[in-house]
Amino acid sequence: MTAVTAMAFDDTPDGAAAATTINSLLSPPAPALLRADNPRAEATWEFPIDNEAGTEALAHLLAEELRPGDLVTLSGDLGAGKTTFARALIRILADDPDLEVPSPTFTLMQLYETVHGTVVHADLYRVGSAAELEDLGWDEASEEAIVLVEWPERAAGVLAADRLDVALTHVNSDNYEARRVRLTGTGHFAPRLARLQSLRRLLEKAGWGEARREHIYGDASVRLYDRLHKPTGETAILMIAPPRLAGPAIRNGRPYHELAKLADRVDAFVAVAQGLREQGFSAPEIYGADLDQGLVLVEDLGQEPVVNADGPIPERYREAVGVLAALHDKDLPSVLPVMDGREHVLQPYDLEALLIEVELLLDWYAPHQGGGSLGAAARSDFLKIWTELLGQVVNGPQTDIAQTSIPQTWTLRDMHSPNLFWLPRREGLARVGLIDLQDTVLGHPAYDVAALLQDARVTVPAALELELIAHYAKLRRARHPDFDVAGFAEAYAILGAQRITKLFGTFVRLDKRDGKPQYLAHLPRLQDYLARNLAHPVLSELKLWYEARLPGLVAQTSA
Repeated sequence: MTAVTAMAFDDTPDGAAAATTINSLLSPPAPALLRADNPRAEATWEFPIDNEAGTEALAHLLAEELRPGDLVTLSGDLGAGKTTFARALIRILADDPDLEVPSPTFTLMQLYETVHGTVVHADLYRVGSAAELEDLGWDEASEEAIVLVEWPERAAGVLAADRLDVALTHVNSDNYEARRVRLTGTGHFAPRLARLQSLRRLLEKAGWGEARREHIYGDASVRLYDRLHKPTGETAILMIAPPRLAGPAIRNGRPYHELAKLADRVDAFVAVAQGLREQGFSAPEIYGADLDQGLVLVEDLGQEPVVNADGPIPERYREAVGVLAALHDKDLPSVLPVMDGREHVLQPYDLEALLIEVELLLDWYAPHQGGGSLGAAARSDFLKIWTELLGQVVNGPQTDIAQTSIPQTWTLRDMHSPNLFWLPRREGLARVGLIDLQDTVLGHPAYDVAALLQDARVTVPAALELELIAHYAKLRRARHPDFDVAGFAEAYAILGAQRITKLFGTFVRLDKRDGKPQYLAHLPRLQDYLARNLAHPVLSELKLWYEARLPGLVAQTSA
């Protein structure tokens, strides 16, 4: 078994030092990150508490970490405060300090609906078998709930192996309230516990140790985000993005994320954010980071979007287009400093990456629409057409601004409304805040323009799209009179179609593989954007392929 032990801020015998605040629950630097896919992984963290305030601090610490589906087992000495801790934790999760939380000794199980979802508090001391738990409706009650279990050993064969165990033991006969806490994370909880230790150190060092964490939505990403609130009212954003686990090899022994040039560490985000700020753009300031644990504390750019209920706000989209034109006019480095002597190398958005993305349509969308996979001949024709089209963009002549080779500019790759914020107190292009930067590559300037003006999550009217493409071209020609507008329009159509094709597969994959069906609602919008791109003569052969192989897709867009 992989074991990691990190002692707390003080190892004084008899718990002489009191851990009465969240900040005091700190430890020396955590060991190497444990893999979340190792079911035998285990991490531990020990520290003393000597009064009820310390118990409440522990409850606050864990309440900010817990999410639906988590199992917390409570063990240790009789009378050491397991129920007291559970009561404090439930009240914090419910945001109700006066909530009545009786011991479940006789009822065996109590359910609470809280602002963090359902919480199940169980005492299994009187449970004699797994059948008794079934009679209580255990499986149904505990599904997608935060589950707190006292006397877990009574149902060891039923409870999940992935868990956090909180063990409380007496340490001082002269101080009845003194306890020693031992947190043990097993399975997927092992790296989370190690990361929690690192998080406490990071927040304390950055001056955010007393901040309250609020979980916020992370869209389709596997990353997690919290908004931190200081007692003074200041806010910051915490990004939790552990190093990406390698997926199955799908080509030449390499997983999808390597082929598609997707970042596997937060180094990429830190490097690009700092690089954009150095160029005068409004990316978040980095307040602190633990690169190995995947923790980054950044400036909060607010919540004011570039869209409203009616769709894009033209003035704000116009400024976003201006940001791209300004970025594309700069001579940008391909190697960026991160911190602690590290560097991040931007990868080319090459033919391999662009092709593996469009194949998502074949692997996910085509079976979703037609109920089966396309044949080998159809697949071969599809890839041949795309190879020729994308080759024109990737390998264009160096002397042509629109058709330059792919290391022309930074391609942010996710330049669309969910990742843009309006900063009215700033001036000019700085009013556009940029996030979600970790997958930035070296690519053609048309890609991000198409990503912005063919936004999968909000409808950009065709008239506004054309107006803003013209605005972009005007800005570029002001600096480069020989800017090839026709060549740019051709690259825009090709890369716009590539991105939309990728998203068809991505959104179906989010539904089928990840259980996120809400993304299917965007498919009609994608179909409309695809029709706009396929209207360009350069895509005539691709249009014929869609009409022949996925006729439902083209029929809906042509109606």
